[in-house]
Amino acid sequence: MDVLETSKLVDEELYSRQLYVLDMPAMQRIREAKVLLSGLQGLGAEVAKNLVLMGVGSLTLHDPHPTCWSDLAAQFFLSEQDLETSRAEASRGLVAKLNKAVQVSVHTGDITEELLLDFQVVVLTTSKLEEQLKVGTLCHELGICFLVAETRGLVGQLFCDFGEDFTVQDPTEAEPLTAAIQHISQGSPGILTLRKEADDHYFCDGDLVTFSGIEGMVELNGCDPRPIRVQEDGTLEIGNTATFSCYLRGGAVTEVKRPKTVSHKPLAVALLQPHMVAQSPQEVHRAQCLHQAFRALHQFQHLHGRLPKPWDPVDAEMVVGLARSLEPLKGTKGEPLDEALVQTVALSSAGGLSPMAATMGAVAAQEVLKAISRKFMPLDQWLYFDALDCLPEDGEPLPKPEDCAPRGCRYDGQIAVFGAGFQEKLSWQHYLLVGAGAIGCELLKGFALVGLGAGPSGGVTVADMDHIEHSNLSRQFLFTTQDIGVSAGPYAHLASWTVLAQCLPPATHTPTPSIFLFSSQRLKAEVAAEATHRLNSDLQVTPLTMLLDPTTEHIFGDNFFSRVDGVAAALDSFQARKYVAARCTHYLKPLLEAGTQGTMGHASVFMPHVTEAYRAPTSTLASEEATYPVCTLRYFPSRVEHTVQWARDKFEGLFCLSAETINHHQQVLTSLAETDGPQVLTLLQEVLGILRERPQTWQDCVLWALGHWQLCFCYGIMQLLNHFPPDKVLEDGTLFWSGPKQCPQPLEFDANQDTHLLYVLAAANLYAQMHGLPGSRDQTALRGLLKLLPLPVPQHLAPNSPNDPKLAPASAEYGPEQLKKLQEVLEVWNGSPPLKPLKFEKDNDSNFHMDFVAAAAILRAQNYGILPANRSQSKRIVGKIIPAIATTTAAVAGLVGLELYKVVGRPRPLSAFRHSFLHLAENRFNRWVPFAPAIQKFHHLTWTCWDRLKVPAGQPERTLKLLLAHLQEQFGLRVKMLLHGRSLLYSAGWPPEKQAQCLALRVTELVQQVTGWIPKPGQRVLVLELSCEGEDEDTTFPPLHYEL
Repeated sequence: MDVLETSKLVDEELYSRQLYVLDMPAMQRIREAKVLLSGLQGLGAEVAKNLVLMGVGSLTLHDPHPTCWSDLAAQFFLSEQDLETSRAEASRGLVAKLNKAVQVSVHTGDITEELLLDFQVVVLTTSKLEEQLKVGTLCHELGICFLVAETRGLVGQLFCDFGEDFTVQDPTEAEPLTAAIQHISQGSPGILTLRKEADDHYFCDGDLVTFSGIEGMVELNGCDPRPIRVQEDGTLEIGNTATFSCYLRGGAVTEVKRPKTVSHKPLAVALLQPHMVAQSPQEVHRAQCLHQAFRALHQFQHLHGRLPKPWDPVDAEMVVGLARSLEPLKGTKGEPLDEALVQTVALSSAGGLSPMAATMGAVAAQEVLKAISRKFMPLDQWLYFDALDCLPEDGEPLPKPEDCAPRGCRYDGQIAVFGAGFQEKLSWQHYLLVGAGAIGCELLKGFALVGLGAGPSGGVTVADMDHIEHSNLSRQFLFTTQDIGVSAGPYAHLASWTVLAQCLPPATHTPTPSIFLFSSQRLKAEVAAEATHRLNSDLQVTPLTMLLDPTTEHIFGDNFFSRVDGVAAALDSFQARKYVAARCTHYLKPLLEAGTQGTMGHASVFMPHVTEAYRAPTSTLASEEATYPVCTLRYFPSRVEHTVQWARDKFEGLFCLSAETINHHQQVLTSLAETDGPQVLTLLQEVLGILRERPQTWQDCVLWALGHWQLCFCYGIMQLLNHFPPDKVLEDGTLFWSGPKQCPQPLEFDANQDTHLLYVLAAANLYAQMHGLPGSRDQTALRGLLKLLPLPVPQHLAPNSPNDPKLAPASAEYGPEQLKKLQEVLEVWNGSPPLKPLKFEKDNDSNFHMDFVAAAAILRAQNYGILPANRSQSKRIVGKIIPAIATTTAAVAGLVGLELYKVVGRPRPLSAFRHSFLHLAENRFNRWVPFAPAIQKFHHLTWTCWDRLKVPAGQPERTLKLLLAHLQEQFGLRVKMLLHGRSLLYSAGWPPEKQAQCLALRVTELVQQVTGWIPKPGQRVLVLELSCEGEDEDTTFPPLHYEL
């Protein structure tokens, strides 16, 4: 079955973000796979959730053991009502509800060879070593991929056995290298010259490549993979081309990835000859000690029928003794056993923690996907992950056994590690979560399970203004299909206003009626809050359906943040993260932050006065705000992104801005002519195109679309080449069309070419929609109609804007004649119904929006010899879509949860905290201690980014003169300049008269007079910035907090 057939079985909209990480063949293998999952405690629940969200074909659950209290600390499919019920049976309904396309069943008997034959992958969690060895041996003999996953307190273990001859079809997440071709010589070897572009292409000797889109030397197109040699000048030797046709133009060279073969040992062998996934020799030794600790725990459990009691020193010492007596591991360098590490593992091993289950469950689920899809290299073969840094540092008191004993409550698994006192402290917290997307939902789940804010005085506020979309459901498990296209009801926002009433003055307590409107899609914050409350009925989650940005600082202001203990950010924009981080720095609140891209993810913690503050990567911020030069898009595209943005701009101009302009300016021609006339005339002439009156029929729309095809991809290019012929030479002797400027070629319309037909089909339908006319999806009929229509000739087409950057129109060049033309064009639509502006929507596959953009971008790329983007790639570029998958999302949320333990607990030193980075596709797992905040000095003052100068306003309020005197007396600072935002309040360089006027004013009066500032409701601080005499250029004084 080919990809075109099988893709029909995959919901491409649902898995759109995931398909950017995987691909359609891999996704189809996932949809057809059968997985057995044994063990449904917290770790098993995480594996099940991830696999179902990602669309595995069928999942069979196995766990006959009854639900107990300690399960509820990490198992979110279970509740108090499920106690004494089989974990698998109790979980099945909610697991199946996550994705109706996945078959979820329960196996109640033993795991036998006959049962195993029905599965491609088997995963054991929370199983005894005897069962692991039995099932692992069978799976290895039967060629079934086998995994063992387990967590004990703050340590996790994962083992993979994919057999002795497992082929990985696509070893890396990176896209194959692709580069545009400048020239290929005939010879032995043939020399390929790459086009000079901004981006470097790092081909290596021995890489296999193939070719596409070449004109002339067509023998290379689609050839079998050829090895290359990279020359010093960057050209590529590509083998013998002596007998091939002469190269003319265009084409691309593309890397062909090589499959890799993996050989795994069975568990019985790997147990004594472990191969560890680790980043350094120190990590290898630590993993080996943890390996022995797990073996000793299995022995303890076998001897006593239970795990060690929480923080029981006697049981822990017994585990250490068992570890000492174990057969040494083969292949090790004889490093001594770290007995203190083994003891710590044993002391806390009875617990089950949600963050650990989330992290290890994500990694385990990703390994299942690797086994099924044969995409990305699997673990080789043992992974150990520990977060023992969450426990007290050396010398600090450890939890007491009596404080960690079971209470018969949902937090017993967590109390076993941290104690009841810490659990109570968690319940007091009030946290703000910014973002209720994929990571936000995972964090809310974690908050509910750990009991963050679940006490009477605690709570969580979640802020997000987005609606739920179908594509969210493959990663955001708090949402269901019922939340799409369902009205939120007129009172859905009331919970938000309960909090706002405490933040705003009385006049604003009553919500504006216009807010309470029925919506076709529910809001993420509201649904996530309801779903989280169902996970833990003691946790009150308040949704705020609004942005956290400068426009809402009257809501998220001093009063609001005074009640917040910490902030978690789950945002997909560095700009938004930067703003939230600045608010945390201002209010001295801890910030927990996470993000993902494909199988890469990070989690970070920022503690006031302990770690450095958040800093968004400068390059990333710049790329988020980057725009392409207009002349590049119009005349000199060199990258596929240029062609897609050009197509997106065409959509906006033709089908949105033009309709808005016509509707708005039909009656205000004079005003329009004085300002935007030139640009409007060009746009509207293009919108009218070959027609001379408003379209009346579908055929009129097709005729317009055909004319516009000719204008953009044929005559417009010919016009540009008239200005700049292919052989044009500049004054310095270089060719005009060289370097990034690629000489374009006009296209000839051919209705038999799919892309040509798709462009006309999409453009004609959009034109019809804009004019309120019926469209058509009949491609056969359209192809027949196009064969009957004559191709428009240049003089009948509306003139394109001059295709010469130096001849770009200016308002001054448009005199009475041009204004008359503008009036004539506008009169075409006079007296007719208003046009319908089309707002671009990338996620609706039936509206022709992406069809138009994708087809236009491909044709534009063909004009300029650029390797075109397919529809999926165009959608990703135009929508700035970040590839995403449920496993990475869950992993970073778990890592955030581990840092939360440290933030909420007693004050911790810098060495306790960890930033984390993971790359699941490449088996990279890094954690490191954050940097301390940089210390700045000025004379006797020292400060960091967390410090500020505090000055009370006083009663009566002090004047500016008194404020400056106070700063000099209290801090030794002689102020040169004082600013509020970007407004200068005072300068020592001003004339004496102006200084005297300012110095006599009270500070708030001065700020109001200069900036128009009005105090926000509940505002307690006015933030000022200062510059002082004697400062260095790089000195940044702490902000002055003028306390009102």
